Amino acid sequence: MLNVAIIVGSTRPGRKAADVARWVHNIAAQRGDAAFEIVDVADFDLPLLDEALPPSMGQYAQPHTRAWAAKIATFDAFVFVTPEYNHATSGALKNAIDYLFREWNDKAAGFVGYGGLGGARAVEQLRLIMGELKVADVRAQVALSLFTDFENFSVFAPAPMQETYVNAMLNDLIPWGRALQAMRLRSGEGGIS
Repeated sequence: MLNVAIIVGSTRPGRKAADVARWVHNIAAQRGDAAFEIVDVADFDLPLLDEALPPSMGQYAQPHTRAWAAKIATFDAFVFVTPEYNHATSGALKNAIDYLFREWNDKAAGFVGYGGLGGARAVEQLRLIMGELKVADVRAQVALSLFTDFENFSVFAPAPMQETYVNAMLNDLIPWGRALQAMRLRSGEGGIS
């Protein structure tokens, strides 16, 4: 079974990312083609990157890094739920991504963004980052608007059509995740470096 992490990409008080991630998980759980788990960056209490060696070396000194690496390594694909702050993804999500390297390699990613413009600029930034980490990102994405998918800009109430976009993204993500899973297994698990 393909294992997919739905990553809550904000640690901000009053964040909407956890609500959005639960909504995505509820839609995904109706499918039978993968196992889905919510992974909250806030649960790992990652300080600003505090590893002396580059993540590409895989020599993690900090217990929080080792715990984060062990969790991410168990997944074959990711759905990143990201807010858009100042035309970018959250600093917390970028920091969490930067902690690791090989644990991301040769896997697939999809995106659910939210903000004034549906989180589009945050997702575009994440796409650039994924390329460097050898993550295949899928074209279909979910763009949730603060104007139409949140009541009074605060209570998450997605338009019904958004569920169609979640499934379209997952319809792309799952086959890519399977193909890369097979490639990793053929190469001896860790990926092709």
